[in-house]
Amino acid sequence: MSTNGALNRKLRMGLVGGGQGSFIGRVHVTAAVLDNRAALVAGALSSDPARSKASAADYDIPADRAYGSYQEMIDAELKLPADKRIDFISITTPNHMHFPVAKAALEAGLNVVCDKPLTLDMAEAEILCPLVEKSNAVFALTHNYTGYPLVRQAREMILGGEFGQINAIRARYIQGWLRTRLELSDQKQAAWRTDPKRSGAAGCFGDIATHAYNLARYMTGLLPADISAQLKTFEEGRALDDYGNAVIRFENGAIGTVTASQISHGRENDLEIEIDGTKASLLWRQEEPNKMIVRRNGQPHAIYTRDPNATYATGSLKGATRLPSGHPEGYFEAFANVYRAAYDDMATRAGGGKFERVNTIYPNVYDGLDGMLFIQQSVASSREGGAWLPLKHPKARR
Repeated sequence: MSTNGALNRKLRMGLVGGGQGSFIGRVHVTAAVLDNRAALVAGALSSDPARSKASAADYDIPADRAYGSYQEMIDAELKLPADKRIDFISITTPNHMHFPVAKAALEAGLNVVCDKPLTLDMAEAEILCPLVEKSNAVFALTHNYTGYPLVRQAREMILGGEFGQINAIRARYIQGWLRTRLELSDQKQAAWRTDPKRSGAAGCFGDIATHAYNLARYMTGLLPADISAQLKTFEEGRALDDYGNAVIRFENGAIGTVTASQISHGRENDLEIEIDGTKASLLWRQEEPNKMIVRRNGQPHAIYTRDPNATYATGSLKGATRLPSGHPEGYFEAFANVYRAAYDDMATRAGGGKFERVNTIYPNVYDGLDGMLFIQQSVASSREGGAWLPLKHPKARR
């Protein structure tokens, strides 16, 4: 067995959500165990107790640790000896369940890895943040695109001044899968993402524009000042937006744009970001994640790859790669990098040590607050015809 930081054992994972028909639950589990530092040992996989227990075999969860609800799992696990019970809970449910599950886990002293967005609405986020701060638990939010090696490379280069002052950011996340009312066919993923009671106040902007916004914040460290947004529902009868644009003014004077669509024919998961600085600019695309283009006037365009042995490779890039150069690394590996960084802190906590709570390499509860404010203010601005509204949260981190 591989060691896990200060622990000479694997961390024990409890999964909430991820039952039959789930997409993101399986992704979480694959990422969580990729580096052999954790094992899935328990689960409450569905809001339907029968389906929850029936789904357990899909993950090789033993029958006696397949629970009918998340609260049943927490209560039962806390009765087990300390060397048997779960160390952390991964929340892979629709958005409306993030808050109650996270709250229960934190109050039980368990670490949490939560899918984004943080909660259903801003009010829940404002309650959850103090719970995380009080708990001394590790809390990671899976804005998984922050785990790509070249995203971390770019972040280190930008914060190190290699791009000069950042003037402009253009972040786009374009999909086409909701071009028709897919939710009417009882397709599980479409059904909850277009339902305000389960998804929240925004559809497309809550689901994928938050990723584009988070990527801009993560890579540049710029603090937002205010936002003007226009959201639109093009598919008649749909309850939430399926397209939108936002303009963001940052505190340093930079201008950012976020565009998101789920109704663009033929587009899959086209997350792209361009960043313009006074010394250089860059382009990175999630569908081709192993290269990044850096441009400087009067010089040949430079293509950076995720080669850990390259002379330009930063420490964060090297720490986010597993394979030699030329072998593609992608979605699962990036997701796993969020888990791996959170595991380091979980191991430190288990050993009685102190760990960083704010400036973590992985997205945390403060990034979650930031993202929830982005959703809330985007919706509010759009309802007011694109009015400029404040965007900076008092606890937003650089």
